[in-house]
Amino acid sequence: MTDFTEYLHCWSLIVDGTPIETEAAALLLPVIWRDTPAMLKISTSQEEMRGYDLLEWWEGNGAARVFARSGAALLMERASAARSLAQLSRSGHDKQACAILCDTVAQLHQAHPAPPPTLVLLDDWFAALHSTQDVKLLAARNAMQELLAQPRDISCLHGDIHHLNILDFGKRGWLAIDPKGLIGERTFDYANLFCNPDLEIAANPDIFLSRVSFVAGYAKLDSQRLLKWILAWSGLSAAWHFEDGSSPEIALQIAGMAAAALGD
Repeated sequence: MTDFTEYLHCWSLIVDGTPIETEAAALLLPVIWRDTPAMLKISTSQEEMRGYDLLEWWEGNGAARVFARSGAALLMERASAARSLAQLSRSGHDKQACAILCDTVAQLHQAHPAPPPTLVLLDDWFAALHSTQDVKLLAARNAMQELLAQPRDISCLHGDIHHLNILDFGKRGWLAIDPKGLIGERTFDYANLFCNPDLEIAANPDIFLSRVSFVAGYAKLDSQRLLKWILAWSGLSAAWHFEDGSSPEIALQIAGMAAAALGD
């Protein structure tokens, strides 16, 4: 508890669970703050700190509320309801899960004044795909270059929308957590949901095409442009997997289906 002690005292928090360490080098601790379930998060990662900035800027509109912040620590609203978008999708209600994801993204993309200055441009976010020479990713790189050359509908972006980053907050509804803090074309924020919640669902060709049609119509997106963003994002994800030695299987399969749907 050493990492949390200062903030437990400062914000008068009651421990309400066991600590969690994330892959993004963050420490989480479920707590109670003023009789309210909350999550204490500590990280010095620049990516996580950008996420802090964006969560504060959203002010609880489509995302978890920030209760307090100090340096590397963030105290935020905690999801305590039991429903899961991953479970919803796996139980045969994938379109309902996609609708919830789209509704949440639409809330996050609503116009607000003066976005945080720390947001990262999509051009910079795609650095790993810019530099790749892997022949498996050339179609994705080409799609990325085309999209970034002529961006549309610029918005502050969550950057990591998927079934485990949109949680059930009970009366407050489905809200986002863990944003990456990006800025660029809004369609980008819909691409990652196509790689989730798992290989069995995401790589099913019929589900993939049904999702493209549904999401494009529901979120009022150009379906061809959506496919290009799915291809570009999947290529970036695969490039990251190649860099860290993890499996790129889902990303490559989604990229392949997007390229096929585009006729590439």
